[in-house]
Amino acid sequence: MRTDSLWTSGTVTAIVARQDPGALIRIARQHWGWRQADLAARIGCSTSTVSRLERHRGYADLTLLRRAAREVGVPTGVLAASLGLAGAPAARVVADGLRRDEEDPMRRRTLLAAAGLTAPAALLAGVQDALASTPAPTGSPIPLDRRITAARGYFDAGQHGHLLKALPGLLADSREAAQSRQDVNLARLSACYSLTAQVLTKIGRYDQSRLSADRATIYAELSGSPLAAAAAARELSIVLRHQNQPAAAQRHILDAVSRVERTGLRTPAQASAYAQMLCTTSYTAARAGDRDQALSMIRDATRAARDLPQDPPQGRLFPLTPAAVDLYAVGVHWALGDAGAALEAGRGLRAAQFTTPERKARMHTDLARAWWQWGKPEQTAAELLSALRASPGEVRDRPAIRTIVTDLRTRNAQAPGVRELVASVGTRAA
Repeated sequence: MRTDSLWTSGTVTAIVARQDPGALIRIARQHWGWRQADLAARIGCSTSTVSRLERHRGYADLTLLRRAAREVGVPTGVLAASLGLAGAPAARVVADGLRRDEEDPMRRRTLLAAAGLTAPAALLAGVQDALASTPAPTGSPIPLDRRITAARGYFDAGQHGHLLKALPGLLADSREAAQSRQDVNLARLSACYSLTAQVLTKIGRYDQSRLSADRATIYAELSGSPLAAAAAARELSIVLRHQNQPAAAQRHILDAVSRVERTGLRTPAQASAYAQMLCTTSYTAARAGDRDQALSMIRDATRAARDLPQDPPQGRLFPLTPAAVDLYAVGVHWALGDAGAALEAGRGLRAAQFTTPERKARMHTDLARAWWQWGKPEQTAAELLSALRASPGEVRDRPAIRTIVTDLRTRNAQAPGVRELVASVGTRAA
């Protein structure tokens, strides 16, 4: 059988339908007449590892799976389909499940109310539909890179509604471009899914965020880009943390740190990515209660960020600055339950040190959390009002921050600034 006809055979179609990438590796290996030991030698692992890879549908080592697929000649599109990312049958199953939920009016109202978004509910539903079954390409003549930059701009400005509106078409067009199987297009698609996960985590939609982060991870692996893989692993670790899976979150972010370290940190972009991974590792450890690791990692991040520019170049995947590391330190100490240390870490921070409305507002919300932890409602309200002025979505769309507003209204309604804050946030604080 010719190699090209192998991938259109009924056997491969059935394997893709049952989402069994290991079986693809097996039949391709056999097509070349190789033993498992031959493939193991080619990809640098043991024969038993190849055996496990071929037997288990849910094999977790995507790097090794991709390496084996390349070695035996499995086309990227076929591999992606077998992972449930490009095949219509898997997409239809998910879509049918979501549609059943949407057909229940009470459940749909509950889901949308829980989102608490200032943006129209239809925009969130559009993203959910795009994750269930990718819409048709838009045919937009605007280059994808420019559109991805614009979408990131919406996130940085705290314009969550604009971003949610743009994402379905951006995902559709990125998926179409990725059919070329070119690494750069796979990396772009991973970046789109990472951005989707980022905004969904921000607004508290953790199930959809987890799905987006999983897809970002797989497409990053297929692209071979270590920075794309690190970005995807970071988003996955963040959503796992929100889903109360601290051990898994730590495992993924530590893996991301190792990936970036292996680049040799020879470029400013790699150095920035490394410092960002250390910050996320520190915060993840703090939320898991691992004080020693949290404090060690934030110190390492401070050292790693020492030479980073205060104004990163436009388009950098991880635009971390020394001030941003100090802001992470605020969050780390807050997560460890030490409000005094958190406020001390943030004592020198100023909104002018941050270039985007999202980061300016995040500075104020992080300080507000520390003041609230310390039992200071007046200072808490003042910081949240400053956050509202910088980027309303950072207060109105984040469940944890809305909870603080609700608590302020319930416990400290007469404190200065609380009435103004509640009026600005509106009924979503209820």
